[in-house]
Amino acid sequence: MQNSPSPDQSASSNQLSLSQLTPSQQRDRLKELAAVFLRLGVTAFGGPAAHIAMMDDEVVKRRQWLSREKLLDLLGITNLIPGPNSTELAIHIGYERAGLWGLAIAGVCFILPAMLMVWGLAALYVHYQTVPQLGWLLYGIKPVIVAIVMQALWKLGRTAIKDMPTLLVAIVVAVAFLAGMNEITLLVLAGLVLLLAQFWQRPASPSASAWIPLVWLAQVEVVPTAIASATAGSIFLTFLKIGSVLYGSGYVLLAFLQEELVERNQWLTSQQLLDAVAIGQFTPGPVFTTATFVGYLAGGNAGALAATVGIFLPSFVLVALVNPLADRLRRSRLMSGFLDGVNAASLGLMAVVTYTLARTAVIDWLTLLLAIGAVILVFRTKINSVWLILIGGAIGLIWKLVAAF
Repeated sequence: MQNSPSPDQSASSNQLSLSQLTPSQQRDRLKELAAVFLRLGVTAFGGPAAHIAMMDDEVVKRRQWLSREKLLDLLGITNLIPGPNSTELAIHIGYERAGLWGLAIAGVCFILPAMLMVWGLAALYVHYQTVPQLGWLLYGIKPVIVAIVMQALWKLGRTAIKDMPTLLVAIVVAVAFLAGMNEITLLVLAGLVLLLAQFWQRPASPSASAWIPLVWLAQVEVVPTAIASATAGSIFLTFLKIGSVLYGSGYVLLAFLQEELVERNQWLTSQQLLDAVAIGQFTPGPVFTTATFVGYLAGGNAGALAATVGIFLPSFVLVALVNPLADRLRRSRLMSGFLDGVNAASLGLMAVVTYTLARTAVIDWLTLLLAIGAVILVFRTKINSVWLILIGGAIGLIWKLVAAF
């Protein structure tokens, strides 16, 4: 009978790269990676901030795959490239854990559950011409999400806020973002401010190869077409362009889709687009799976697949290109200052998102009690965030059923 590895051996193998493991250990690592991100894909409600909080809980706190500083560095880099932030962070984690195989497995497993859910809802929508009413689900989940994000904000903040300059940067960025300033501009300015501060304190010659380009791909021109001529190829190219240049949240995605799909290509109406975004909001996983819904409306099953692949493909490519630069950035004295600024700014943006989520989620006495109870649990116990989400959803369902009688 084969002896199981000791705790020390398991801890040691946990730090090895995929190529240093035996074939059996490699398969086990990839299976574990798939299981973690499939579970996150099924339970990660609440948007990018909540997704990041759950990833921090899974890969830093529970499994210790990464240090919190490393996670912050990856998050900072993710904020500087186009595409869905939480999905790209999942892809980064997969790459760190198991190279290109891990990159593909983590990203696909995080996207797949939401894609399948949205695909099924799109088929129902086409049949019934209405969005299923799942408000009861989010009613109990949203207050719990606020607590999970608050805990992540606290933990990440203890790592990112290293001194008074980083604290001031985080505060200024939060205020400026509330005032309406562009988030990418704020991230870059925050990085430059601390880079200059680092330069004045410890002059050094920056390595040109350490810089990350902020503009990646030229826009792909898609010939305007009518709804009748929407093909899998044209849908793929349209969403490839969007995925290559889109920064920001699901609301920014709404503006892009309105211009491309409603006004230019006329593949669907504004009401259909709003319904598509609503589906993306109340399903777990990436909000960008809205593309699956739109693709199905425009081109059936082939359109759903083409839209999903098109909008997410740039994220896989960009992460594969920039991930090797993370360690080089941190080793460079100047670029380390830039990354500290970006990390602090990311915390400021996340604080604003947390405030916005709280205003949306806490709407009555029950959601207030749920939020307070969840805050106490996440800060005082080691409860898994997945259980909190399930409990919140169950309470919301029970309350709505009781109110109906």
